[in-house]
Amino acid sequence: MLTEHDLARQADPLRPLPARLVASEALASDHRLFQFRFVDQELNRDWSHRPGQFVMLSVLGTGEAPISISSSPTRGGVIELCVRKAGRVTGALYRLKENAIVGLRGPYGNGFPIDQMKGHDVVIIAGGLGMAPLRSLLWHMLDNREDFGHLALLYGTRAPEDMLFKQEVTGLVERTDIDTYLTVDKVPEGQEWSHDVGVVTKLFPHVKSRIDPDNAYAAVCGPPVMYKFVLRELLDMGFGKDRILMSLERRMKCGIGKCSHCGVGYKYTCIHGPIFTYWDAMNLPEMV
Repeated sequence: MLTEHDLARQADPLRPLPARLVASEALASDHRLFQFRFVDQELNRDWSHRPGQFVMLSVLGTGEAPISISSSPTRGGVIELCVRKAGRVTGALYRLKENAIVGLRGPYGNGFPIDQMKGHDVVIIAGGLGMAPLRSLLWHMLDNREDFGHLALLYGTRAPEDMLFKQEVTGLVERTDIDTYLTVDKVPEGQEWSHDVGVVTKLFPHVKSRIDPDNAYAAVCGPPVMYKFVLRELLDMGFGKDRILMSLERRMKCGIGKCSHCGVGYKYTCIHGPIFTYWDAMNLPEMV
């Protein structure tokens, strides 16, 4: 029997579906983690996504914006979005109270090739805000730990207070099923910091002897300036160009390739991405 949700999707597959804001918390000075549940309980139970995908979030009367999904599909029932306050839509979202209704449509994009990555070592390299879209992949792998080889997380930010999910990632340092290395560009005077200091590429020596590049994938997301140096390090380690996966979530726009604003050469980020390989970047230099 078709539910009201099924009928709505058949009538208009691009229709935003109502979701309730159930909780939010500050992650950094200009970032918050928002948790949503669909109003339709059946949809909330069955809805899923692939790590690396995104949704279109709409605030009624304001507009909509593409946001990467930060929660893992292994932890269903709640959709978590890490949002930076940067414009009209996100500003309106920040003003909402718990139990407010928003619209969600999606998921969109290709996501990470999880099936191809199974059985391989994986190193995640995040810079600054790049941790938001990579968190979904991180927890998917940790929740399915037996499916993957050696895991490593390298995460760098400007300062300790800029680190997203700080308590969460610092807690990973103590785990034995993943190697976690953290760094900041600078430690403000008077603050305590027990990890590395420097750019994220400073962390590569920690994992070079533990990751087999012939049997590994790398997942990368961060500011544009970071890619040049991280990609060079990965190539020097011996990673194949088809094994370096980059999340270009910052280019997403409408979600369905109609507005053309996410176009890179002959590809659209929201259709062919937002996950691209280094081979893609070589053929479309303007991508990074």
